[in-house]
Amino acid sequence: MTGDARHDLTQGPVAGHLRRQATPFALGLVAIFSFEAVDMFFISRLGDAPLAAISFCFPVIWLIYAIGIGFEAGAASCVSRAVGRGDNAQARRLTTDTAALAGGVALLICLVGLASIEPIFTLLGATPDLMPLIRVYMTTWYWVAPLDVILWSSLAAMRARGNTLLESKIITAAALLNLALDPIFIFGLFGFPRLEMQGAALATVVSTGIMLAFTLLYLHVRLRVYARLIAPFQDILASWKHMLHIGIPAIATNAIVPLSSAIVVSMIARFGSDAVAGYGVAMRVEPIFLIPFYALSAVSSPFFGQNFGAGQLDRLVEARRVVARFCLAFGLGLAALLWLLARPLAGLFSDTPQILQVAVQYLYLVPLSYGAYGLVMSTNASFNGMGKPLPAVMISASRVILLFLPLALLGRWLFGLPGLFAASTVSNLTLGLIGFLWLGRVVRKSRD
Repeated sequence: MTGDARHDLTQGPVAGHLRRQATPFALGLVAIFSFEAVDMFFISRLGDAPLAAISFCFPVIWLIYAIGIGFEAGAASCVSRAVGRGDNAQARRLTTDTAALAGGVALLICLVGLASIEPIFTLLGATPDLMPLIRVYMTTWYWVAPLDVILWSSLAAMRARGNTLLESKIITAAALLNLALDPIFIFGLFGFPRLEMQGAALATVVSTGIMLAFTLLYLHVRLRVYARLIAPFQDILASWKHMLHIGIPAIATNAIVPLSSAIVVSMIARFGSDAVAGYGVAMRVEPIFLIPFYALSAVSSPFFGQNFGAGQLDRLVEARRVVARFCLAFGLGLAALLWLLARPLAGLFSDTPQILQVAVQYLYLVPLSYGAYGLVMSTNASFNGMGKPLPAVMISASRVILLFLPLALLGRWLFGLPGLFAASTVSNLTLGLIGFLWLGRVVRKSRD
């Protein structure tokens, strides 16, 4: 199966497979999240107002990314199970149809977003003085959406085949290109006009577009992972239904987080724009430290999918133990590290006291639960990989709706912003344990 560049995850050491698949993907994420932190740094050089404006944009951007991740999850789950069954034609059909549907949905979201910038960001609590900055950024950034979801859904289909090295190379190249274009467009270097915030968004559009064109060409011509775009409609519809069985719950699962973040931003906005900027700084620092957990969850889905499709259920029991040990041990190490680094890292983005205070408070409290949050991510991905998306939806919904939001309101009322951040810590710890136990129960029932 050289054309599909498949890597068989149903044989060989479990921990070794997870490590080998996660490592290149993690390196790609290092490039992506490091770029985003540098992007935030460049914007912070424009002043506190642009820093606050971009922080209001994050929940909307994350919501669109969450929709794209839902399509990724659908592709990774369905393609990995088709690969596990040895059905290569179905794997190609799913790869093609997922990318086409994802792009169409994202284009519609882009158009709706462009028409609704003012009401959406007013609802989030953005002040009139920040609205022009938000508008100029999002008017350009929305065009990233269709390009990005086609790229990532195609790469997810490669991950489902056990090939994370190619994905790592592509996303690293995209990040480096974005990084090179960012200061040129923001500050107007080499004769380009100084576009400031619009330049940051334009750099993302251009770099994503270039890497998408390369990826589509390479996957089609060299690896031949796509089926014919034109096919009988009933075949395309069957493919969409199969993928959306996972994709729709995965979209709901991932959308819960940015929606809750939007609520948090509106809560923090009552403390002023500097508080929102401080939260935005923490949100750019945090993903860098969560990279190992993102990588582990990304490879958990195809690992569980291939082995579930092949009936290798004992390997799932072992994988669950490996994932839990890593998440808890690594999470404790991260919490200790951020206690030392929170203040100097936040100081890279601003020297305004309130911005620093909010960022540091977040980075002191929430990392205590990073290990549990990593376990939540990997557990949800494992459920999706097995074609059982509803537990992942219930875990994420319970974490946010039943625990976090009530605790956030209570914590903010009693202790201010530290109480709001502590609510996130308690929610992660609780649902991490519940998700771990639930996954074990489902795997045992499938094995019996």
